[in-house]
Amino acid sequence: MITPLIMAGGVGSRFWPLSREDKPKQFLNLVDEDRSMIQATVDRISKLTIKDNVFIATNDKYVEQMQEHLPEVPLENITIEPMRKNTAACIGLASLYMEQKDPEAVMVVLPSDHLILDEERFLDTVESAVDIAEQGDNLVTLGIEPTHPETGYGYIDYRAKYDEINGNEVFEVNAFTEKPNKETAENFVEDGTYLWNSGMFVWKVSTIRKMFKEYMPKLHEGLEKMKEGIGTDEEKDILKEEFEKLDSISIDYGIMEKAKNIYVIPGSFGWDDIGSWPALERVEKRDKNGNVIKGRHIGIDTKNTIVHGNGKIVTTVGLEDIVIVDTEDAILVCDKKRAQEVKEIRNLLSDKGLDNCL
Repeated sequence: MITPLIMAGGVGSRFWPLSREDKPKQFLNLVDEDRSMIQATVDRISKLTIKDNVFIATNDKYVEQMQEHLPEVPLENITIEPMRKNTAACIGLASLYMEQKDPEAVMVVLPSDHLILDEERFLDTVESAVDIAEQGDNLVTLGIEPTHPETGYGYIDYRAKYDEINGNEVFEVNAFTEKPNKETAENFVEDGTYLWNSGMFVWKVSTIRKMFKEYMPKLHEGLEKMKEGIGTDEEKDILKEEFEKLDSISIDYGIMEKAKNIYVIPGSFGWDDIGSWPALERVEKRDKNGNVIKGRHIGIDTKNTIVHGNGKIVTTVGLEDIVIVDTEDAILVCDKKRAQEVKEIRNLLSDKGLDNCL
């Protein structure tokens, strides 16, 4: 049984000031006027399963919004992380509830806020990954064929061909590399045997539980204690106590960089992680000057600029490669090349006690 896990506990900090603590990126209609990012993700993967099998990993403050956006997903399928502890703990906690439903379920781990343009090709790739996962204790990831030397993504070095399923080539993974510098990224793209790490994974629930036991014993021990508490009156307290003890480690570092039997399927299905404001240039139409405009804007000599308005007329003169975002209580103006640093602005606001702006 295909059992998707949609990870939806983040705040989308690089999309501030539009993405906020009380309404993060996954609940925004960033690239689809009719659906939020989380709705589009669930609708897409539900074509391979039923929505009763979809699990959502989030935290307590987003449960109500999650039910509003996804009324068709059972409440018991929304796993609540007591606090943010990175992806290994998130996946581990969800695996306990999936295990109860079907110990041999195939978990398809997906971020909640990715854009997929070629849905049919994407689903075909996922089905091939499920086939590999079902063959044994295999860990499968979807890699993205790089189009440029991006330094904001991790990379997957793939070499030997393992199989071919429904026209999708499957390769053994040689190594994972964290976000490289520009020169290294250029070498990776030129080499031709590297893929972007999309953060999408496929494996049996029983397989990932074995991997936690072997490579992350502390996490495994915590999960076993949490498992004993599920269904009891003390469930919430036990989960909070044990979850708090866990290290904050990504699934990439905790498992994927250490385990064997790791495979990757190169994907080319119009993927984008919509990670920061400049991503909109890759998915939205530009005007004749290369600008992406949302809202009301009048400009003179304005080029390659992103403007996201909130009703007021935004006027610009002599700007190039700038991001301007206007919301009800905050305005962002930044160099497009430094858009990743928006996350640090949030930290500064927090340090100054301006939590109402977060």
